[in-house]
Amino acid sequence: MIARLAILMTLVALPAFADSTEPTPAPRPVASVIASAEPGRASGYAGTVVARAETDLAFPMAGTVAERLVDTGDVLAQGDIVARLDPEDLEADLRTARAGVAVAQAQLRSATDARERASTLADRGVDSTTRLEDAERALTAAQARLEQARATEARATDMLNHATLRAPQDGVVTTAPVDSGATVTAGQAIVQLAGTDAREVVIDVTEQDAAGMVPGTQFRATLAADPNITATARLTRVEPVAASATRTRRVHLTLMEPPDAFRLGALARVTATSTTQAALSLPASAILAPDTDPAVWVVTPEGRAVRRTPVTLGARLGDRLQITSGITPGEEIVAKGINSLKDGQIVGPRVQQ
Repeated sequence: MIARLAILMTLVALPAFADSTEPTPAPRPVASVIASAEPGRASGYAGTVVARAETDLAFPMAGTVAERLVDTGDVLAQGDIVARLDPEDLEADLRTARAGVAVAQAQLRSATDARERASTLADRGVDSTTRLEDAERALTAAQARLEQARATEARATDMLNHATLRAPQDGVVTTAPVDSGATVTAGQAIVQLAGTDAREVVIDVTEQDAAGMVPGTQFRATLAADPNITATARLTRVEPVAASATRTRRVHLTLMEPPDAFRLGALARVTATSTTQAALSLPASAILAPDTDPAVWVVTPEGRAVRRTPVTLGARLGDRLQITSGITPGEEIVAKGINSLKDGQIVGPRVQQ
């Protein structure tokens, strides 16, 4: 009996002993990235020389185009005549306005004479002060009508002047969709003028490359037709919306005093020459609470413990976010499964993102 009891007690104790000797599970691997200021950036890009400003030239009123004096490709100087509207109706409006001024001037002279007569009679006591007050009111109304008529004349003069369309700046006509004899509405483009005073090179880059670009970065632009002709360009703008077909971003590089050979439409190759450090960027999946308290999990090299680190976010470009402060290049950042981690948790080896 005692022997059986000892055997039963041994069997009951075995599961507890087995549990206490189970090995501790190894820390789970993490998908992470290494923070880099230049995530796979290309060494150079091909682009096109374009005008920094392109303007649609239009008449401020509706009418019929009497003549268009320029064509696509024409080089214009500021003030050159581009097109004219048929002035017949506008000239008629101006004649009517001038006649209205003449009538208002005659009415004002008559009202002035009437007011002087009423004042003289009132001073002599021959007429009542009521008649003098009526004459003064009539004079005031006549003065107002003259001002209104002059304003109408000035507006008619301006409209006639606007019937001649002039180039607001030096430039090249890129399109001319309206021909002579066409009836146009107010604001309808007659020609498009590309300004030649300021030129830039536009390039299309991947969203990953765009995330690492910083405004102000200097580039060296070389003409594809003649590599000996170069110019300096400065990054001024990265378009906030990606192209729907290619998912690339258009980058604008302003040319600094370029040679005349950098004509509109010329092909150029640009390479970064500035020592300005590129912007850090991370996948959006690596950012904790991006809208309220943005932070990332930094993996410490010693011990591989994760540390919650606040960061400051910059622009969002596709699936990446620029990081303006909080981390430095070379740090390992957890990119996936960030919501299941705790501060100080030990993680396993890195799985490349």
